[in-house]
Amino acid sequence: MTISAWLIDATKQLKDIGIESNRLDAELILAHTLRKPRTYLHAHLDEEIDERRYDIANARLDLRLERTPLAYITGHKEFYGRSFSVTPSVLVPRPESEALIEWLLELTGDEITPKKLVDVGTGSGILGITAKLERPHLDVLLTDIDAKALTVATRNAEQLGASVHTRRDNLLDTQGYQAEYIVANLPYVDEAWNDVSPELQHEPQHALYASQGGLKLIYQLLPQLERWLTPGGIALLEADPTQHATIQDAAQSYGLNGIGSHDYALGLVRD
Repeated sequence: MTISAWLIDATKQLKDIGIESNRLDAELILAHTLRKPRTYLHAHLDEEIDERRYDIANARLDLRLERTPLAYITGHKEFYGRSFSVTPSVLVPRPESEALIEWLLELTGDEITPKKLVDVGTGSGILGITAKLERPHLDVLLTDIDAKALTVATRNAEQLGASVHTRRDNLLDTQGYQAEYIVANLPYVDEAWNDVSPELQHEPQHALYASQGGLKLIYQLLPQLERWLTPGGIALLEADPTQHATIQDAAQSYGLNGIGSHDYALGLVRD
């Protein structure tokens, strides 16, 4: 089968089950299988796919038809212009998280004095690693309760050349020093929400869902922020915009005041 014929057939199958990015997904699967850039496909549409790679491409297509996230099939996902390794042990990086990074960069734009940042529940490490690469003056610690997630984060830091520290921790239970910045993308999906994507079934459920309207872990983090943020220190949390007011109200009990929202990012400052 030629590259063109495979792409046409794969695109149709993906479109038939409602995947909007059908052509893009087909191209990314085949390009990954052939170990070529997508532009190669466009220039070699009449080229025959050898039997071994044809079988591999079809097996990967079958995974996507089962709604396995594309990042788990290719093993990587781009975030803020960099390619991060991704496994089923961590959430797939999402564009919504880039709003938190952009806000952090605004807050730290004029700084030259070293400051500490803790990325709580780091997963693949996208927040803390990106922060370190964009703002080298930050002393960054990545924490996660899941050892497998920390392995992925460590690999990403090494591959991207980010000098960060890692520690297995349940939120900030063993935190031993105050930090000027704390960022966290904790589980915030309410188990009652029924409009979630089918792809979420393949992602680690403990990193997605939380009780108490999706806010259980965020509620647990708030008193820790009061203790481990420096006075005037800032926490940037990712949550659904519909949850921001509730989080902000709860935070006030711990001396944390809201400083606004940027899309999915909510900012809190310690008194």
